[in-house]
Amino acid sequence: MSTPDQFHALMREAMRLVAGQTLDDGLAARLNRDAGPDSALYQNIFAACRQGVADGWMCNREGGGIRYGRVIKPAPDLADCSVDVVDMDDLAGPQHAHPNGEIDLIMPLTADARFDGHGAGWLVYGPGSAHRPTVTHGRALVLYLLPGGAIEFTRPDS
Repeated sequence: MSTPDQFHALMREAMRLVAGQTLDDGLAARLNRDAGPDSALYQNIFAACRQGVADGWMCNREGGGIRYGRVIKPAPDLADCSVDVVDMDDLAGPQHAHPNGEIDLIMPLTADARFDGHGAGWLVYGPGSAHRPTVTHGRALVLYLLPGGAIEFTRPDS
């Protein structure tokens, strides 16, 4: 069983690996090494997300074919990060920028699913980056850690 409080505790554990780190490819490599798909932490977060979705307290909103939701608002015990989770199946989401960066945990529900070209594991976008989040080759849950909860929806370049 997974509750919002239990999930918050898992996020505190994940944040111990992230707090005070520069959001870059080096952080992504460390996260994938220390908390990658074969780790207990990854497996526990994935199980909690699947359960939270099934129980209806996670990804409880829908728009444009994407189920989503902010699970935790920016919290001091999470280095002032918010936690959002999306459920996407072979589609692209809305273009957005990350003023303070974004740390993603990719959890494929379909074995070959890719998020922005990446399979299971962690992906880090640095401050000032932008993208149109895209899941291909199936369905995936993606957890977003957003420093300060900052996200800016933008229009794609023409």
